[in-house]
Amino acid sequence: MHPYRSHTCVELTKEHVGQTVRLSGWIHRKRDHGQLLFVDLRDNYGMTQCVIDSSSDLFTEVEKCRVESVITVTGEVVNRLEGTVNEKLPTGEIEVKIKEVVIQSAADQVPLQVNAEADSGEEVRLTYRYLDLRREKMHRNLKLRSDVIATARQSMLDQGFMEMQTPILTASSPEGARDFLVPSRMHPGKFYALPQAPQQFKQLLMMSGFDRYFQIAPCFRDEASRADRSPGEFYQLDFEMSFVTQEDVFAAIEPVMYNIFTKFNDFTGTKKEVSSYPFKRIPYAESMLKYGNDKPDLRNPLEIVDVSEIFLRDDVEFRAFRSTVEQGGVVRAIKAPNVSDKPRRFFDKMNDWARGEGAVGLGYVIFADGAGKGPIAKFIPEAAQARLREMIDAKDGDAVFFACDKEAEAAKLAGKARTLLGEELDLIDPNKFEMCWIVDFPMFELDEETGKIDFSHNPFSMPQGGMEALETMDPLEIKAWQYDIVCNGIELSSGAIRNHLPEIMYKAFDIAGYSADVLESRFGGMLSAMKFGAPPHGGCAPGIDRMIMLLADEPNIREIIAFPLNQQAQDLMMQAPAPVDDQLLKDVHIKVAMPKLKKETKDEAAA
Repeated sequence: MHPYRSHTCVELTKEHVGQTVRLSGWIHRKRDHGQLLFVDLRDNYGMTQCVIDSSSDLFTEVEKCRVESVITVTGEVVNRLEGTVNEKLPTGEIEVKIKEVVIQSAADQVPLQVNAEADSGEEVRLTYRYLDLRREKMHRNLKLRSDVIATARQSMLDQGFMEMQTPILTASSPEGARDFLVPSRMHPGKFYALPQAPQQFKQLLMMSGFDRYFQIAPCFRDEASRADRSPGEFYQLDFEMSFVTQEDVFAAIEPVMYNIFTKFNDFTGTKKEVSSYPFKRIPYAESMLKYGNDKPDLRNPLEIVDVSEIFLRDDVEFRAFRSTVEQGGVVRAIKAPNVSDKPRRFFDKMNDWARGEGAVGLGYVIFADGAGKGPIAKFIPEAAQARLREMIDAKDGDAVFFACDKEAEAAKLAGKARTLLGEELDLIDPNKFEMCWIVDFPMFELDEETGKIDFSHNPFSMPQGGMEALETMDPLEIKAWQYDIVCNGIELSSGAIRNHLPEIMYKAFDIAGYSADVLESRFGGMLSAMKFGAPPHGGCAPGIDRMIMLLADEPNIREIIAFPLNQQAQDLMMQAPAPVDDQLLKDVHIKVAMPKLKKETKDEAAA
C-alpha cells in the first residue's frame, strides 16, 4: 500500500465497506463521544469521517492531536450506524475505523478557524493566508479560478490562437496608471517597468507575422486598491488578431465568454441565465444617455431620458431647471414604476442620497389619478405633464426623478440614481449575466483643468475615418474603433482595432500634444515595426479576476486570488514591501530618500 494514501478523502463509498484503506489529510474537526472519538479528515478533495475506540492503544495519541495537524490513518471501511448518515457528504454513508495512525505534522493552536466560516478579519486572514485558503469557500473559489483559466485557454486554442509569453521586464508605457519600476544593476540610473499590459508586444507579434496570439497575462499597476481591483497585479485573457474588423474580434471572444459563464453559471448553487451571443452593441453616447455611464447593468430595466425640452417650454415655470438648461445644462429623468403608494420617506431618502452625492437634490413628480403631484409638479402644467408622460412612458402609479446639471454631472447622478432605484425597487434580476459591448468611444477628450485635448481611451487605437477624420474633423467629434465588454455593470475588458499606420500615429499623437520626438523616444520599437509593413489588427483582454468575481458572486477581489495584497498594497504574510540590505541598494545604484516628516507645531507638541 502507498505510504500516504490508497484513496482521497472524497472517494470512499459503501462499495468499499470491508476494505482496508489509507487516508492522509488535515484534522478538520474532532468530536469526543466518551468511548468513541470521531475525526473528520480533510484533504484537497473532500472529507471522510474516521473513528477510534477508547480501548485502542492509539486513542490517547489521536486525542492529543490538535485540529489542522496532518495525519495518515489506516483502517477498515465500515457502514455508519443508522441515523448517523451525513447526506451532505459524498462519503457520508461510511466511516473508517482507525487501526494505525502516523502523525505527519503536529499543528500549533491555529489563529483562525478553518472549520468554520466565521470572519477572522482581513488582517488575520492575509497574515495566515495558507490557513485561510484551507477553508472550504476559499478552496472552492481557487478551484473555480483554475477551471475558468483552463476553459479559457482551451477555448482559445480551439480557435487556432497560439499561446505566447511577452516580457515582464520592459519599458514604461502610458496605460493610465503608475508603473512599478525595477532598477537596473548593469545600467546605472536606468529602470525597467513591469508591464501594465502586454499592449505593444502583442501588436509587435502581429507585425511579426503571427496571426492569432493569446496569453493569460499578468499585468502590474501601482494604483489604489478597490473592491474589484487588486493593487499590484491582476490577470487578463489577452489576445490579438491580424486582418480583422471589430466584428471579427467580437465573434472570436463572445463564444469564449459565453462558454465560461455558461459552464460555471451555477457555481453559487443557483443557475443563472447568460446572454446569448452576439451580445448587444451600445454606442458610448447612447450608454451615457440611457444609463448614465459606460458600464451599464442591463439587468436593471430602468432607462434615463433627456427631458430638457420640457423645462424650456413657455408654459413651464420651474426657473431652477430652466436657467441650467439655458446655460448649456441638461435635465435627465428616470422613471420609478409603481411607487405612488410609497410613503413620503421613500422620496425624502432619494433626495437625501442625492445631497450626499453633492447635488442639490432630486426633483420628482408622482403620477396618480391622472395628475402629477410632488414638490415641482405645480410648475409643470397639464400639457407639459402629458408630454413628459409620453417621453418617459409613465403611467399612473409611476414617479419621475430628475437630475439637472451640466451634461457629465447630470449623467453621473442619473446613472447612480438609476442603480439605487433598481436596488430599492428590487428590479435587478440576480440570476442573470447580462453582457454587452460599448462601442464608438470618442478618440479624444478635453481636459477641463488644462483645456488641452488628450486621448480618451487607448492611444494606439485606429480613429474611425482614418487620416481624413484626423485632418478634417473636430477632434472631440472623432470616434475610435474602441470597445469595452461589460457584464452586470462591471467592465470586463477594453479593446480596439489598432492603428497600424505610422502616419496616422504621428498625427493622432500630435493632436494630443505629443511631438514626433516624444513618440519616437517612447514607442520607437513599434513605430519602426509599422514602417516595415504592419497588418490591420485588433484585440481585447477580458479580466480573469473580474470574471471569477462575478461567477463566485464575490464583491471583494481578494476572495478569488490566492495571495493578494491588502488595501494598502502590502503582503502581510511575506511582509512585503520591506527594507532591503544596503548592499543590494548599492548594487542597483539606489539611495533611499525618505519623505520628510511634517514638523510639529507648538500646539501639536503641547497636545
